[in-house]
Amino acid sequence: MSITESQGASNPGQALPHRIRDQLRFEILTGALPAGTQLKQDALAARFQASRIPVREALRQLETEGLVAYRLNRGAVVIGMDIEQICELLDIRIALEGYAVRAAVPNMGRADLDALESLLNAYDDADTGPQWAELNRRFHLALCAPANNQRLRRLIEEYGLNTHRYTHEVMSLADGKEGLKAEHARILEACRQQDGDLAARLVEAHILEKKKNLVAMHRMRQDG
Repeated sequence: MSITESQGASNPGQALPHRIRDQLRFEILTGALPAGTQLKQDALAARFQASRIPVREALRQLETEGLVAYRLNRGAVVIGMDIEQICELLDIRIALEGYAVRAAVPNMGRADLDALESLLNAYDDADTGPQWAELNRRFHLALCAPANNQRLRRLIEEYGLNTHRYTHEVMSLADGKEGLKAEHARILEACRQQDGDLAARLVEAHILEKKKNLVAMHRMRQDG
């Protein structure tokens, strides 16, 4: 089931532009819509059985998230990033998420810990890189949510959206399913122990390792 279908089933009143945005975002993040893909409004309107107005609004929201840009004579296009840009965003994530987790852990209640454990358990049923990447994204957002800072959360979500589509392949090739789950399990245990500093340091190391693996993979591809 796609994100659009699952969200539409649970929230039939959700605005159509949001459902279109969520589905296109999902396809961009999982690589189904690679960098450089043109997003033609007429074709999307036909696909989603909608007018161009909700499609235009969905594309505008994706533009604010940094996933889509408008190019002269091409319209909306999926944005790609080079390795330097991705690494810069990962450095920003390290700073933002480390700060957020230090603030979040003292506020975590049983419901927060249960939600994190539920996401961790979902890895057992996931078997592809894109699925791991989506669960990883949700785990990181759930970690930061108890910081109770909506502006910070939006920034973390924005930078996460712009890096997870590049790091899901790293998760598959470099870490594997069990490696990623083990890292998250250590973070969750630090949260249970109410050790915000340890949890933050583990999160920072977790993201830094993804950056190192991404750079190494890029270097090997160039050498090959």
